[in-house]
Amino acid sequence: MKTIIFSLLLISLAGISKADPKTELDGRVFDLTAKFQQLQQQPDKHIPAGVLSKARGIILLDRTRAGFLFAYQGGSGVALAKDPETGKWSAPAFLTANEASLGFQIGAEQNFFVILLMSSNATRFLTDPNFEFGGEASGTAGDVSAGASGSISDTERPVLVYSSRKGLYGGAAIKGGAVSPDENANQAYYGQWLSMKDILFDKKVQPTPVATSLASAITACSVIPRQ
Repeated sequence: MKTIIFSLLLISLAGISKADPKTELDGRVFDLTAKFQQLQQQPDKHIPAGVLSKARGIILLDRTRAGFLFAYQGGSGVALAKDPETGKWSAPAFLTANEASLGFQIGAEQNFFVILLMSSNATRFLTDPNFEFGGEASGTAGDVSAGASGSISDTERPVLVYSSRKGLYGGAAIKGGAVSPDENANQAYYGQWLSMKDILFDKKVQPTPVATSLASAITACSVIPRQ
């Protein structure tokens, strides 16, 4: 039995080693797009169009499973920035996150996060070696409609964090210093070394068809319904 399991594991690893990295990363973007759309279909957890339309940057972060027996080992995701002149979303830049970044509230569950950067100053996080979201991440956990307590509206807060588990998060849902650029993934995807600034702000690469679908999904969910 052990021999069979070991043989299957070797075959699986061989298949992974032969896989095209860009194809695998396209699959990651596709999965994130699907999870974003699923989140938006949940009335109690979706991001209101009025909030999403005002976002200047967005991060989609997903738990990943790695290692034998598929133990949870952190997360990965992508970031996009909105062009202030055209309103179009940039090509995606890949991110990685360690397990601590998802907060002790999550436990061993698989979760999907959408982090909205609501100002130009907030999008500067994306060019840092590590993105620190602590006290800036505000909201009321589990209550998307009510928003954060106090007189400051959601769109006036620099960072908002939504989750497939709780809707709009409150407090430091993602611990600081744990989300960083995935330089290896970015290089594999675009065929050259690029900084986050190159990808998100300097337009040195064009979005792939899969990335364009992600941007279109975000834009579609940003349209405010007519009354």
